[in-house]
Amino acid sequence: MIAQKRGCEDMGLVCHFRNITRHEVLNSKLQMDCCNTDYCNGNHVPFPQLPIQLGYDNLWNTVFIISFSTISILILYISYLLYKRINGGKLFPKREQSYQNNANHVEREYLNSDYKPEVKVTLPGESTLGVIDDGTVTSGSGSGYPLLVQRTLAKQITLISCIGQGRYGEVWKGLFHYDEVAVKIFYSRDEASWHREIEIYSTMIVKNENILPFIGSDVTSVNSCTQLWLVTTYYPLGSLFDYLNMNTLTIETMYSVMISIVSGVCHLHTEVFGTHGKPAIAHRDIKSKNILMKTDRTCCIADFGLAVTHKQTLLNVALNHRVGTKRYMAPEVLKLALQENNFQSYMMADLYSLSLVLWEIVRRTESKHYPAFNYMVPYQGMVASDPSFDDMRRLVCDDNRRPEIPKEIETHLPKLSNIIKETWSGNPKTRLPALRIKKSLINIWKDTFETMA
Repeated sequence: MIAQKRGCEDMGLVCHFRNITRHEVLNSKLQMDCCNTDYCNGNHVPFPQLPIQLGYDNLWNTVFIISFSTISILILYISYLLYKRINGGKLFPKREQSYQNNANHVEREYLNSDYKPEVKVTLPGESTLGVIDDGTVTSGSGSGYPLLVQRTLAKQITLISCIGQGRYGEVWKGLFHYDEVAVKIFYSRDEASWHREIEIYSTMIVKNENILPFIGSDVTSVNSCTQLWLVTTYYPLGSLFDYLNMNTLTIETMYSVMISIVSGVCHLHTEVFGTHGKPAIAHRDIKSKNILMKTDRTCCIADFGLAVTHKQTLLNVALNHRVGTKRYMAPEVLKLALQENNFQSYMMADLYSLSLVLWEIVRRTESKHYPAFNYMVPYQGMVASDPSFDDMRRLVCDDNRRPEIPKEIETHLPKLSNIIKETWSGNPKTRLPALRIKKSLINIWKDTFETMA
């Protein structure tokens, strides 16, 4: 507020006897205009605007406010940087974690419901910038960092439950883009098998319904442990081994299962020539646990960790410490007489293992003439549950023993029994090739149902 006052003042020390004198009092907002004639203050001259002068206390107050504001802003900025560094570059980690937990809950609820949305949505996940920061990005092939960082396969899959476990790893059921998948997780010591399976799948450009469909692979880390992932189609009925343990087959289903398995082996053993062909492949570990049961009661072959390939006289045998299943090994393998440089030798060993799988299937088939027999693995009751090489060599090679085919089966299914016997022959050269077995089974199946009709 500015107050103006006119009058006579006895301030001789301030006002000198002049005609209108202006004085400013130090450290105050008082300004005086003095005159000493009659009615001299009648001619009013407007007071000029007083300059703002900061006193000593006001100056320090201003400096304090500016300094405090600057320091506060600096502290807040440093705190923000520390908080972001501690939480891995994520501004709201709890919110993101809550969202991920909610996403996992949604996926699990999806599995337990009958509702299958037609539109399949990929749930948003961590930012790729965060992936770069934490250093967990992989190329998906085990070869290191990709040129363009993307969200890898392992980060897009939600593991639901473990459905299998063995010496070489685990198999999990998971969700990928709301589709059920099987995730085979290899232990790091079995990296050779993981690499071999990827290599085999990459060569099979020519697809076949009796070979397990391959989706992708990845290398990831869980609790500081390296995991090697192989992602394939998921089949809820599990392996043929599991299915035969719990179920019996009809004659029609038996032929469907057998023909599909033999078709898969035939596809593997056949080299396809052309612009986009495939090499011939020998599996080397055919058994009921490596064959998966599909919902249409056909089968597909899995696990190519020991496979060898052959393409135009070039044999590719991968170095691998892993060996096949001793119970299913051919006599020449047990005697260490396999011709390792001859691809036909590997194919003949596959056919011997195939004959044992056919024997497992036919025992679990019920007919109007006889009931299904209890499930047995090959040579059950003849050797221990985990036989040694020497045990199997003495039984299969020295004693020339084979699993017993029940008399009821030999009587009513003589042609099928002969196929099994010819295929597990001790002489590899006399075993029936896969294509011949396939044709014979199809003809027997047609004859059987024409007779029934």
